[in-house]
Amino acid sequence: MKDMIAGISHSKRLIMAKTGVVETDPRVAELKKELQRLVRTIVEDDDCSVEVMDRAREALCSIKDLKMKRSMSLKLRGADSVPEEFRCPLSREMMRDPVILATGQTYDRPFIQKWLKAGNRTCPRTQQVLSHTMLTPNHLILEMISQWCKNHGIELTDSDQFNHEDQIMEADRSRFISLLEKMSSSSALEQREAAKELRLLTKRMPSFRALFGESLDAIPQLLNPFSQNNNSGIHPDLQEDLITTLLNLSIHDNNKKLVAETPIVIPLLIDALESGTIETRSNAAATIFTLSALDSNKALIGESGALKPLIDLLEEGHPSAMKDVASAIFNLCIIHENKARAVHEGAVKVLMKKIMNRTHVDELLAILAMLSTHQQAIEEMGNLGVVSCLLTIIRESSCDRNKENCISILHSVCLNNRTKLRELREEENTFRTISKLAQTGTARAKRKANGILERLRRAVNITHTA
Repeated sequence: MKDMIAGISHSKRLIMAKTGVVETDPRVAELKKELQRLVRTIVEDDDCSVEVMDRAREALCSIKDLKMKRSMSLKLRGADSVPEEFRCPLSREMMRDPVILATGQTYDRPFIQKWLKAGNRTCPRTQQVLSHTMLTPNHLILEMISQWCKNHGIELTDSDQFNHEDQIMEADRSRFISLLEKMSSSSALEQREAAKELRLLTKRMPSFRALFGESLDAIPQLLNPFSQNNNSGIHPDLQEDLITTLLNLSIHDNNKKLVAETPIVIPLLIDALESGTIETRSNAAATIFTLSALDSNKALIGESGALKPLIDLLEEGHPSAMKDVASAIFNLCIIHENKARAVHEGAVKVLMKKIMNRTHVDELLAILAMLSTHQQAIEEMGNLGVVSCLLTIIRESSCDRNKENCISILHSVCLNNRTKLRELREEENTFRTISKLAQTGTARAKRKANGILERLRRAVNITHTA
């Protein structure tokens, strides 16, 4: 990890020192800020995800790409105007990597890819609906551009480098198509070997994850073994590799919607949560967590019934699965509809039991605090002894976030059930727990603690008046 960070920092300094692009292009200023933030996260967070590292690499590549474009622009200033056929219809700039779309129109690869990644499925120039989104290099136009630049004394060193990268991409694409074809093979061994390789490639190479977004049929092809085996009788290793490949794909932001909305995916993830190996179940939970970054996916996953198997897996308490499961439940419960589903499926009882046993308290308290805005959840918490449990955690914990979540839940409980005020008053009289938090807690914890203290004072005044 340190080598990668050092490489990113060194390359970043070179780009900023050798060119004026950072100072003259606001896009690079934004990329610079993003890169600094991501590198700081990588350095400071030991549990930093692969997704963050990929985003840092992509930001660096974008800065490099802008530098290359600026260099090309400077070279073209002294030349005659670029022929119209060499310009990309989208960018109106000379193409460096011309590719042919399904309609036969030619575009510069980065600009047509951006068009497609935005969800467009039509040709920008003709408005025809695309039969597929595969891009084919236009070698003839590239050769003509190269010759024109040579005639005008423009060196295409950057372009030559880009073409070499493109050849690697074409090799990747050919391998990608070959592996997907093997997923429909009648040979179980061939399927397992292809699935294993796809799992490794999508983990190591962001470009392989992106390839799945180029065709609507790619994910169904990947998951074809499930259809052949009717979801039962599939080899555990094959199931694990395919579910983990879905996890790798979902890391790529542009794939999240495509993966979740492929009809077979969510039911397969739910099935994997219920019947896979523990690694498969854990990776299925991690996939749901990653996909649920989109609000539309949160609703879709919740409606599909994923919360019940997630809560069951949480109750089982397998150490290697707990963090992924808790993260998935937390993300899904950000929207109100899923809070109601989680409460209905028994989440409160499971969470309380784990917290009382001091199991993954940090993660589970965050979920319980999320659910504390739901009326039924608050009632269940009160009946399960939440007040004494959370007061003990506040006294014993050194984590400000845990104390904040505890006092937030207690605030909701005492608003809902006045009978719990007596227990809170006894705690305050004995340990001054709430008063101390009102002085030393986070800003939110102070507000909640003061809110409880105010209710305690009002309750005392009412009693005296009576």
